[in-house]
Amino acid sequence: MQITRQADYATRAILYLARNRNGQRVATNQVAKEQKIPSSFLAKIISQLSIAGLLHTSRGARGGITLARDPEQITLLQVIEAIDGPIQLNVCVECEGLCSFEDKCPIQTVWRDTQKELISKLRNTNFAQLIA
Repeated sequence: MQITRQADYATRAILYLARNRNGQRVATNQVAKEQKIPSSFLAKIISQLSIAGLLHTSRGARGGITLARDPEQITLLQVIEAIDGPIQLNVCVECEGLCSFEDKCPIQTVWRDTQKELISKLRNTNFAQLIA
């Protein structure tokens, strides 16, 4: 299993902005260049993160992006789900009745427990911790 490249880029962009302690706007092309993210791809990511309430954006000569919240209020889970949607290791974890083996499947318990642990870890990891 692997997160999408888009989610990886999103976490790198948020981390970059979290390190920008002064909270000043940063040009998107600067983030793209320093984080080695294709500019056109970053534009789409920024839009999604803005819609999720994680970034503020402004256009124009003095435009750029800033975090919409303090780094300790932004978790890895929020960023990943803003890009990829809810984490689901297997359809049988969330949607009962989809698997014909559900009643006697020992693997479903492993998927369910693993998903809970992963979500918990991502929910409990914020960007202030990552930059410390």
